[in-house]
Formats: sequence, structure tokens, C-alpha cells
Amino acid sequence: MTTFDSICIYCGSSDHISRDYLEASRTMARALQGRCNRLIYGGGSTGLMGTLADEALACGLDVLGVIPKAFDTPQLAHTELGEMMVVDTIHERKARMAEMSDAFVALPGGFGTLEELFEILTWAQIGFHHKPVGILNTKGYFDPLIDFLDHIHTEGFLYEEHRDLLILHDDPIILLEHMGSYSPPRNLDRWITREEGSR
Repeated sequence: MTTFDSICIYCGSSDHISRDYLEASRTMARALQGRCNRLIYGGGSTGLMGTLADEALACGLDVLGVIPKAFDTPQLAHTELGEMMVVDTIHERKARMAEMSDAFVALPGGFGTLEELFEILTWAQIGFHHKPVGILNTKGYFDPLIDFLDHIHTEGFLYEEHRDLLILHDDPIILLEHMGSYSPPRNLDRWITREEGSR
């Protein structure tokens, strides 16, 4: 079993969602037991974020929240974490989460979750990190996104090796196992070193 020191999880904060997604976040938290020492997430107390943190704490995991000052309010911030890091901006939040984490997982979410996922994928694409990036595809939530990525690849805007950066599964334990055996695809720098006219 592969063990990560710290895993960063991106997920939604909305409360107006199916119970299936909330249960998936609990299952994800339980899957982290024995597979990582610390959960890093956005510090929220609502939606999947709060459910994930609550379950992780109940499982005895060390949980670090990273939250911008604007969201550090009684209505939004989790109050029972082992550590809460308050930062000035969303940009700083993402940078701190990235530098402290050994792996990244996206659960269902909205604009913020997708933005975090694509930024960390882009950083992998351009070689800023070589850490695994995964998606927990609960109820096929990300299926339309995966179809769109395939479309981007078909249309020539995404190399196959970059498409392969994203690890996908609907079972959190299997997802973490695949992430544990991840090695960066070859030719990741082809978009930099490519010969003129090549794809």
C-alpha cells in the first residue's frame, strides 16, 4: 500500500446537493486512513468540504485547512481542524496547498473545484510538479468533462501524454492505489521541445 505524506482534496462547498455526493466524500475520507498522514483542503465547513473534514477528523487524520481571509467567517470556516492557515488570496491558497501536498484529488464541485483541478493539471503539464492528480468520479459526475477532454485531444489541442496525466476512478481506494503507482508520462516536454510543424 502506497502512503502519501499529504493529500490535497478539492471539492464543492454547496449544501444543495445529492446525499450520494456527501456519502462519497465520507468514503473518500475513510479511504485516506493508512494511505496518508494529512489531509489538506480548503478549510470550509459546508458541503462536501465540511463532510470530508468531519469524517477525516473522526477517522483520526490530521486535517489542515487553507482558507482566504474573505472566507474565514463563522458561517464558512471549519472550527475543529487541527490547523487552519488563513491566507490573503485565492491564489495564495492554491499555491500553499500545492507546495505542501504530494498528491491531488478532485471530488465533485463547481467553478472553484474545476479551476483548482485544471490549474494543478496545467502545472503538471508544464513540469512545475510531477505529482499524481486524480478524480473521484462519483455517479459519473465528471463523465461530460472526460468526454470534453477527449474532444480537446481529438481536435489537436491536447497531447495524449497530457491527457494521461489525469487518473480517474469511482472507487476511492482503487483511485488512491492507481495514484500511488503513478509515474509521469514520457515526452511531457514535447510541447516545448517539438520541432517546427510537429504535433
